[in-house]
Amino acid sequence: METLFHFFNFLAGLLWDWPMMLLIFMCGFLFSIKTKFFQVRHLGYVLKNTLFKIFDKSSRGEGVMTPFQAVSTALAGTVGNGNIAGVATAIAIGGPGAVFWMWVVAILGMMTKMVEVSLAVNYRVKDKHGNFYGGPMYYIEKGLGEKWKPLAKFFAAMMILGALGTAVWVQPATMASAMKNIFNVPPLITASVSVVLTALVVIGGFKRIGQFCEKLVPFMCIFYIVGSLGIIFVNIERLPEIFSLIFKFAFHPMPAVGGFAGSSVLLSMKRGMARGMFSNEAGMGSAPMVHATAITDHPIRQGLYGVFEVFVDTIIICSMTAIVILIAAPDLWHSGLNGVDLTLAAFETLYGRLGSAIVAISVMLFAYSTMVGYSIEYITSVEYLFGEKAIKPFLWIYLIPPFIAVTQPVEFVWTIVDISTGIEGFPNMIALLLLNGVFIKLYRDFCMKEGLK
Repeated sequence: METLFHFFNFLAGLLWDWPMMLLIFMCGFLFSIKTKFFQVRHLGYVLKNTLFKIFDKSSRGEGVMTPFQAVSTALAGTVGNGNIAGVATAIAIGGPGAVFWMWVVAILGMMTKMVEVSLAVNYRVKDKHGNFYGGPMYYIEKGLGEKWKPLAKFFAAMMILGALGTAVWVQPATMASAMKNIFNVPPLITASVSVVLTALVVIGGFKRIGQFCEKLVPFMCIFYIVGSLGIIFVNIERLPEIFSLIFKFAFHPMPAVGGFAGSSVLLSMKRGMARGMFSNEAGMGSAPMVHATAITDHPIRQGLYGVFEVFVDTIIICSMTAIVILIAAPDLWHSGLNGVDLTLAAFETLYGRLGSAIVAISVMLFAYSTMVGYSIEYITSVEYLFGEKAIKPFLWIYLIPPFIAVTQPVEFVWTIVDISTGIEGFPNMIALLLLNGVFIKLYRDFCMKEGLK
């Protein structure tokens, strides 16, 4: 088992070395340059047409979910325990500088996600039951041609493995850890309950998943943000010091201190980028499968929700976790704690046992929403590879990993996640680069219609 663990660590490190980082930067930077950093220049326009249209039910065009249901379901898949435990792990290993690189990935990722979502809607297909399917496998095959179909199939296969690793492996494991530490609930009990509740929603199909997520996701996000702001406001005088740490050690090695072993700039970059990408999934090609089901009259209009999704997930929620950990107590982040235990300790500095409850509830909601929301990516990939008849049998497979994951050590759990996200990213980002002309054509058409420059 130890040899296997070392091999997985080696593979994760290989996947998240320079090739992956260069691809992430190339995709985000290329499209940012081509659109003159649309995600920054027109962030107000994006929020006006996403956040401020939450209750607008008058969507035009074809689709199954409303745009807000689609982004809520996508956020259900992305806002998971990477936002709570993953950010803590990045800081515990990569130091405060990892937060800066997480932000860089987010800013570029906002544009990458816009491209993914727009292409997914542009190349989506409709089955005989009125369901819409889209995502990287479809825009690889239809956009690049039949000779690229093997790459599309490879992506779909890796997405099935990735969904099993991301949604029903790391999420229930983190949930079980929190429930065991706080309420002494046996991990297998937590796994069993989460599996039953996930099945009750997922068997209802895409519409039920969307209706469920649009109610749960806004509540869970606001709940966690309010709890985090309490700690930040109480320690507000330390905020300049925290930002100084983040920016300083993004570009300088962080020496060993307390339970922290020290970090190089490269390690800080790797940890920040890995956790940022895992959290917001920009470049992974997963969330576009959900957005492909949305009712919309133009691919770019739904692409705006991709920008909004990354903004909420990383710039807001991940930043909340990072700042809380760094600001809660001067020596907490380098105390030797890791994962959800570090986030728990940060919340307990102000709220005591109530802080444990806040994190526990957030962990449960984030994990559960990801298990439900990610099922669309899983189902879409299964349908693409094996057809509609394979969906039900594969859903049973989707419900097995939680029972195994809750028995594994946290380091092994997160290593599996790094492997699955890294493998998914390569074929998708290659496709995005090759289809950049298609996106720019869609982008210019939309900007002309909307009067944007």
